Amino acid sequence: MSKTPTIRIRTRRKYYRLIFTGLMALMMSLIISAALILIKVGWTEGFFDTLFHSWGLAFIVAWPSAYVCAYMIQEHVLSRIDFY
Repeated sequence: MSKTPTIRIRTRRKYYRLIFTGLMALMMSLIISAALILIKVGWTEGFFDTLFHSWGLAFIVAWPSAYVCAYMIQEHVLSRIDFY
């Protein structure tokens, strides 16, 4: 069995929230778009065309809202909780 190298990216800590919320918004917008299309329309021949269009629009809304929500929760909610 061959050992494949692990890809590692180094970046500044200040970009953590931006990268985290971007990846989270990317995955969540895909899942929610797919689920809503399947519920509303069902599996159709143009499913993936509809999905990619819907996913693009959803991501445009999801990333800024995830970034703002992550900031609000980290700064204003989690900072008031003493974890031990």
